[in-house]
This record gives sequence, C-alpha cells and structure tokens, in this order.
Amino acid sequence: MILASASPRRLELLRQIGITPEKIFAPEIDESPAPGEMPRAYAARIALAKLSPQDGYVIAADTVVAAGRRILHKTASRDEAEAYLRLLSGRRHKVFTGVAVRAPDGRIASRVVPSVVGFARLDEPQIREYLDSGEWEGKAGGYAIQGRAATFIDFIAGSYSGVVGLPLHETAALLRGLGWRRE
Repeated sequence: MILASASPRRLELLRQIGITPEKIFAPEIDESPAPGEMPRAYAARIALAKLSPQDGYVIAADTVVAAGRRILHKTASRDEAEAYLRLLSGRRHKVFTGVAVRAPDGRIASRVVPSVVGFARLDEPQIREYLDSGEWEGKAGGYAIQGRAATFIDFIAGSYSGVVGLPLHETAALLRGLGWRRE
C-alpha cells in the first residue's frame, strides 16, 4: 500500500482502519485550478493527477473547501486565513474530497465525496485566538475540523473523515472494488 500524500491526517485516518502504507510520498504536481473550474471537478482532477504507477495499490486524495464556486485553497498567510474564517463565519459551505486508487495492474477507481459544513457565527476573540494558534497553516479553507475549529462547527452533512482529508468508507470501497484484501 502506498499513500501519495504527505498529509499526516490522511496517514492517521488510514491507520484508523488498519491500513499502514509501506511507502509515503508527496506528489509534485501543478495544483492550479483551470480557468472556470468548479470545486468538485478540481478535487477529482487533482486526486487523479497525484496517482503514479507504483508497485502496489496507490491512494491519492485532494480536499477542497468551497464557498459557492470559490475554491478556498490551503492558506498561505495569516491574512488569508482570517479572510477565509470571516467568509465562512455564520454560513454553510461545501467540502469536496476527491479520492483515487490505482491497482497494481493499472486499473483506477475514483470518487468525489461531498460534505456540507455549517459554521457558527464567529466573534472577534474566536477569530484572533484561532489565528494565534497557527492551526490554520496549510489547511484548505483555513481551518482544521479535527482541531480547535471543531468548536466552530454547527453541523456536518456527509463524511467527517472526508472533511478531515480522506473519506474512509468510500476509500475502503474503492480498494475492495479493485481487489485489495488485507493480508
């Protein structure tokens, strides 16, 4: 089993279901969205682009936070994280996680798992404390649902593990569909 991701959250999620990859690598691909590309299509395309021929099963994923048609990428700065938190405050948004699996024989299966997340209205102290925590760094949409931002969540409709970064039910189903069995 190979994980095409440097995300510690994805590794932790796989381990949660008893899968420990023998190899982990971070694919180097252009993650720029195409002009006019919608968030769901973007998540699917990037997950597939991260797959590469390897010996064994390869799992790749990409998680996109979307406010309407706008893709909220991994935050690059505190200012960007603050803008994202203010945008999401008191609103619902979608999270799309594309997951793709390549079998040793080259067959590929993929799926995009959508979830809806409702954010509570955030006040200034909540925003400042979260920004000061640094937890937003490198997170799609500027927050980590499995961390301090859990207190911002009114509801989730969909896959919690998908919002974290890897939809476990769907990933396991893709693996089984390609013939993977525990040894």
